[in-house]
Amino acid sequence: MIPPGSPLLRGFGWEQMPALADLWVESWQEAMPEIDFEARRGWLCRRIGVLIDAGTRVETAVDDAGRALGFVTVDPSTGYVDQLVVHPDHWGRGIARALIEAAATASPTSLTLDVNEENDRAVRFYATLGFVVTAHGTNPTSGRPTLRMERRAAPAPSAG
Repeated sequence: MIPPGSPLLRGFGWEQMPALADLWVESWQEAMPEIDFEARRGWLCRRIGVLIDAGTRVETAVDDAGRALGFVTVDPSTGYVDQLVVHPDHWGRGIARALIEAAATASPTSLTLDVNEENDRAVRFYATLGFVVTAHGTNPTSGRPTLRMERRAAPAPSAG
């Protein structure tokens, strides 16, 4: 049984998109206030559509009243996590961890993602979950440096 106040994980429905876009804007505005994420709202909505059309799964975390707390996108065929977002009011409460574990269920072999190098909080979080830096890059929209991080599943014990 899920304890009261814990996030509930649900699959995505388009009726959730306005709330998820609000959450995305608020979260990114808090993480990187020098960038106007409100101006990028339309990009996110189009991006989610493109990802879904390509087979990406979107899992959402909601509270017991159904309010969106966060979401993750993962391509089950590649393990690529394109988006992981948690509302700033709920940072540090286990929601991001639950969403990453939902992504790992969809892609059990490995997860890969790109994170803004200057987002120290996110980089530390991913490292605590076993992600390691595998490459450096540049965000094509902002021009800011990024890190490619990957987490591989532990190999299954051999029957000996």
